[in-house]
Amino acid sequence: MTAVALEDTGPLQPPGAAMTDLLTLAHSRSLEDRQRLLMGVMALCDQHPATSQDLSPVLTDIFLVLARQAEHDIRKALSERLATATWAPPALVNILALDDIEIARPILARSPILKDEDLLAVLVQASLEHQIEVARRPNLSARVADAILDQAHPAPLTALAGNATAEISAEGLRRLVEHSRRLAALRAPLARHPRLDESMARQLYSWIGTALRESMAERFAITDIRLDDAVEDAVQTAFTSLGMGTPPPPVDEDRDEMDRRLVLKLQAAGQLRPGYLIRAIREKKLGLFQHALVVLGGFSMAQVKACLTHNTPEALYYACAAVGIDRAVFPPLLYEIRQLNGGPPGEAGNAVWLRGALSPQSAARALRALIGDGTAPAA
Repeated sequence: MTAVALEDTGPLQPPGAAMTDLLTLAHSRSLEDRQRLLMGVMALCDQHPATSQDLSPVLTDIFLVLARQAEHDIRKALSERLATATWAPPALVNILALDDIEIARPILARSPILKDEDLLAVLVQASLEHQIEVARRPNLSARVADAILDQAHPAPLTALAGNATAEISAEGLRRLVEHSRRLAALRAPLARHPRLDESMARQLYSWIGTALRESMAERFAITDIRLDDAVEDAVQTAFTSLGMGTPPPPVDEDRDEMDRRLVLKLQAAGQLRPGYLIRAIREKKLGLFQHALVVLGGFSMAQVKACLTHNTPEALYYACAAVGIDRAVFPPLLYEIRQLNGGPPGEAGNAVWLRGALSPQSAARALRALIGDGTAPAA
């Protein structure tokens, strides 16, 4: 496609009936007509009142036709011109925000027309590159920041961590710090974040490199974290020397609550399915697996934890079968769960998943017959 040159050839001044001429140009497929249309619209932009509510319906129609039918280069030029306009039609701005990322980027970065609802729609409907641009947007609201945190995609999270102007709540910043446990790219921007407090800094300190540790130690007067690291290493060494494998992960109450809320949001959005359980384990998120199993199976957390600590994998198999996980998937899933859970469930008993498929109803009954309400000690 031939690039469109957008030199200023002298702005059109089309009062009155000339606006109808522009609408006619908008329906033309001629490259020359499209360039004339763009320059005419730009001239109207320069002369127009300051709010989008003042635009005439005809001018709004011109903008929308142009955005839907114009070539890539014209849409890109229009996006750059409208990025800071306070009068641009909201419908047009939203079309450009969902366009190819080269077109959408100026709008996502600067347009004052975009509201929180528009940005939330971009997070759901558009590409990962669009989500990153939303996370970088200056003065991003806490509501949109929370939505990025709920989605938990690494690249947008990293962009959000580096956005010092975003209105991230204290809880949101704490969630970012927790994400940095598994996402190394978050650590450097978080270590420099102006609203990082001492409690978060101490949590982050044990995961970052030497250079960042030195600057954080000076900023927050952290002196005792190295001892905590030494204690953790000693515990790991003790477990290994005793042939006990990896110690079970400590329960992080804040992390657990985050996992519970995310699962409930997924359920409310109709996105919580059996495949999410498998994905959670593959991403090494045992807490998410537990909460998703509770919700999908209608179990109590005590029952799910009983499955994970039982001396056989039978109860866990019944729980997985009850929510629709295929028995062929269970053996590799069991292996990964044992790695995350420090060993359990145990290896006693028979491989009941080899006996044949169970209906979800039969599996749920078998589970409750085996462990009851989950409060009794494992057999």
